[in-house]
Amino acid sequence: MSVAFSAHGKTKSRNPYDERRLLQQNKKIQEANRAPDDFPNFIREGFEVKVVTSDNYITRDSGLMYEDIKVGTGNSPKDGQQVIFHYVGYNESGRRIDSTYIQGFEEGIRDMKPGGKRRLIIPPELGPPVGPSTFFSAKQFEVFDVELLAVQDCQRRTIAFYSDVVCS
Repeated sequence: MSVAFSAHGKTKSRNPYDERRLLQQNKKIQEANRAPDDFPNFIREGFEVKVVTSDNYITRDSGLMYEDIKVGTGNSPKDGQQVIFHYVGYNESGRRIDSTYIQGFEEGIRDMKPGGKRRLIIPPELGPPVGPSTFFSAKQFEVFDVELLAVQDCQRRTIAFYSDVVCS
Protein backbone atom coordinates (compact mmCIF):
# COMPACT_ATOMS: atom_id res chain seq x y z
CA MET A 1 0.00 0.00 0.00
CA SER A 2 1.33 3.40 -0.88
CA VAL A 3 -0.69 5.34 1.70
CA ALA A 4 0.85 5.98 5.11
CA PHE A 5 -1.48 4.59 7.75
CA SER A 6 -2.13 5.48 11.33
CA ALA A 7 -3.80 2.98 13.60
CA HIS A 8 -6.33 3.40 16.38
CA GLY A 9 -7.02 0.62 18.87
CA LYS A 10 -5.02 -2.43 19.87
CA THR A 11 -4.45 -5.93 18.59
CA LYS A 12 -2.53 -8.75 20.23
CA SER A 13 -0.54 -9.67 17.12
CA ARG A 14 2.87 -8.11 16.85
CA ASN A 15 3.60 -9.76 13.50
CA PRO A 16 3.52 -7.15 10.70
CA TYR A 17 3.01 -9.92 8.13
CA ASP A 18 -0.27 -10.95 9.81
CA GLU A 19 -1.54 -7.38 9.69
CA ARG A 20 -0.55 -6.97 6.03
CA ARG A 21 -2.32 -10.23 5.19
CA LEU A 22 -5.44 -9.11 7.06
CA LEU A 23 -5.36 -5.71 5.33
CA GLN A 24 -5.16 -7.44 1.93
CA GLN A 25 -8.09 -9.70 2.82
CA ASN A 26 -10.11 -6.70 4.03
CA LYS A 27 -9.44 -4.83 0.78
CA LYS A 28 -10.70 -7.81 -1.26
CA ILE A 29 -13.89 -7.95 0.80
CA GLN A 30 -14.35 -4.17 0.50
CA GLU A 31 -13.84 -4.33 -3.27
CA ALA A 32 -16.48 -7.09 -3.51
CA ASN A 33 -18.84 -4.86 -1.49
CA ARG A 34 -17.99 -1.84 -3.69
CA ALA A 35 -16.72 0.23 -0.76
CA PRO A 36 -15.58 3.78 -1.61
CA ASP A 37 -11.93 4.53 -2.34
CA ASP A 38 -9.77 5.15 0.74
CA PHE A 39 -12.24 3.22 2.93
CA PRO A 40 -10.80 2.52 6.42
CA ASN A 41 -9.72 -0.99 7.42
CA PHE A 42 -10.73 -2.79 10.60
CA ILE A 43 -8.46 -5.51 11.97
CA ARG A 44 -10.14 -7.66 14.62
CA GLU A 45 -8.60 -10.07 17.11
CA GLY A 46 -11.27 -11.35 19.43
CA PHE A 47 -12.92 -8.34 21.01
CA GLU A 48 -10.06 -5.99 20.14
CA VAL A 49 -10.21 -3.88 16.99
CA LYS A 50 -7.62 -1.75 15.24
CA VAL A 51 -8.90 0.94 12.86
CA VAL A 52 -6.44 1.67 10.05
CA THR A 53 -6.96 4.98 8.24
CA SER A 54 -5.01 7.46 6.17
CA ASP A 55 -3.29 10.24 8.10
CA ASN A 56 -6.06 12.66 7.01
CA TYR A 57 -8.41 11.39 9.75
CA ILE A 58 -8.94 13.28 13.00
CA THR A 59 -9.81 11.39 16.20
CA ARG A 60 -11.89 13.06 18.90
CA ASP A 61 -11.76 12.23 22.62
CA SER A 62 -15.04 10.30 22.29
CA GLY A 63 -13.46 7.90 19.78
CA LEU A 64 -15.25 9.41 16.77
CA MET A 65 -12.94 9.65 13.75
CA TYR A 66 -13.54 11.72 10.65
CA GLU A 67 -12.01 12.90 7.42
CA ASP A 68 -13.27 15.99 5.61
CA ILE A 69 -13.82 14.94 2.00
CA LYS A 70 -14.88 18.50 1.12
CA VAL A 71 -15.04 21.52 3.44
CA GLY A 72 -18.21 23.57 3.00
CA THR A 73 -18.80 27.28 3.43
CA GLY A 74 -20.88 29.31 5.88
CA ASN A 75 -21.45 28.74 9.58
CA SER A 76 -21.36 25.42 11.40
CA PRO A 77 -24.62 24.41 13.15
CA LYS A 78 -25.28 25.47 16.74
CA ASP A 79 -27.33 23.76 19.43
CA GLY A 80 -31.04 24.21 18.75
CA GLN A 81 -30.66 24.54 14.97
CA GLN A 82 -32.07 22.03 12.53
CA VAL A 83 -29.69 20.42 10.05
CA ILE A 84 -30.57 18.83 6.74
CA PHE A 85 -28.10 16.27 5.44
CA HIS A 86 -27.63 13.23 3.22
CA TYR A 87 -25.71 10.19 4.33
CA VAL A 88 -24.63 6.77 3.17
CA GLY A 89 -23.75 4.25 5.87
CA TYR A 90 -21.38 1.29 5.66
CA ASN A 91 -20.46 -1.54 7.99
CA GLU A 92 -16.83 -2.51 8.65
CA SER A 93 -16.64 -4.66 5.53
CA GLY A 94 -17.73 -1.78 3.29
CA ARG A 95 -21.28 -3.03 2.68
CA ARG A 96 -23.88 -0.26 2.37
CA ILE A 97 -26.43 -0.12 5.18
CA ASP A 98 -29.14 2.29 6.25
CA SER A 99 -30.09 3.78 9.60
CA THR A 100 -32.09 6.30 11.53
CA TYR A 101 -30.65 8.75 14.05
CA ILE A 102 -27.19 7.86 15.32
CA GLN A 103 -25.65 9.61 18.32
CA GLY A 104 -22.30 9.99 16.53
CA PHE A 105 -23.97 12.11 13.81
CA GLU A 106 -24.58 14.98 16.23
CA GLU A 107 -20.92 15.19 17.18
CA GLY A 108 -19.69 14.45 13.67
CA ILE A 109 -21.59 17.23 11.90
CA ARG A 110 -21.38 19.84 14.68
CA ASP A 111 -18.49 21.77 13.11
CA MET A 112 -19.29 21.11 9.44
CA LYS A 113 -20.40 23.88 7.11
CA PRO A 114 -23.25 23.67 4.55
CA GLY A 115 -22.01 22.04 1.35
CA GLY A 116 -19.34 20.07 3.24
CA LYS A 117 -18.83 16.32 2.92
CA ARG A 118 -17.23 14.20 5.63
CA ARG A 119 -16.58 10.51 6.27
CA LEU A 120 -17.33 9.57 9.89
CA ILE A 121 -16.05 6.43 11.62
CA ILE A 122 -18.45 5.97 14.51
CA PRO A 123 -17.34 3.74 17.41
CA PRO A 124 -19.84 1.29 18.91
CA GLU A 125 -20.46 3.56 21.92
CA LEU A 126 -21.78 6.34 19.64
CA GLY A 127 -23.40 4.01 17.11
CA PRO A 128 -26.89 2.91 16.22
CA PRO A 129 -29.12 0.64 18.27
CA VAL A 130 -28.31 -3.04 17.82
CA GLY A 131 -30.50 -6.08 17.69
CA PRO A 132 -32.15 -8.64 15.43
CA SER A 133 -34.44 -6.04 13.83
CA THR A 134 -31.57 -3.77 12.73
CA PHE A 135 -28.70 -4.06 10.26
CA PHE A 136 -26.18 -3.39 13.02
CA SER A 137 -24.11 -5.79 15.12
CA ALA A 138 -22.93 -5.10 18.64
CA LYS A 139 -19.42 -3.70 19.07
CA GLN A 140 -18.97 -2.84 15.41
CA PHE A 141 -17.67 0.44 14.01
CA GLU A 142 -19.90 2.06 11.38
CA VAL A 143 -18.71 4.36 8.57
CA PHE A 144 -20.90 7.13 7.16
CA ASP A 145 -20.35 9.55 4.29
CA VAL A 146 -22.27 12.68 5.29
CA GLU A 147 -23.09 15.80 3.25
CA LEU A 148 -24.45 18.79 5.18
CA LEU A 149 -27.05 20.48 2.96
CA ALA A 150 -28.39 23.29 5.15
CA VAL A 151 -28.58 24.70 8.67
CA GLN A 152 -31.82 26.32 9.83
CA ASP A 153 -32.77 28.34 12.92
CA CYS A 154 -35.74 26.85 14.78
CA GLN A 155 -38.15 28.27 17.36
CA ARG A 156 -40.93 26.68 19.37
CA ARG A 157 -44.26 28.40 18.80
CA THR A 158 -47.10 27.98 21.32
CA ILE A 159 -50.67 29.15 20.80
CA ALA A 160 -53.13 28.16 23.56
CA PHE A 161 -52.88 24.34 23.76
CA TYR A 162 -51.02 23.95 20.47
CA SER A 163 -47.24 23.88 20.15
CA ASP A 164 -44.95 23.27 17.20
CA VAL A 165 -41.44 24.01 15.97
CA VAL A 166 -40.89 26.35 13.03
CA CYS A 167 -37.56 26.41 11.21
CA SER A 168 -36.35 28.97 8.71
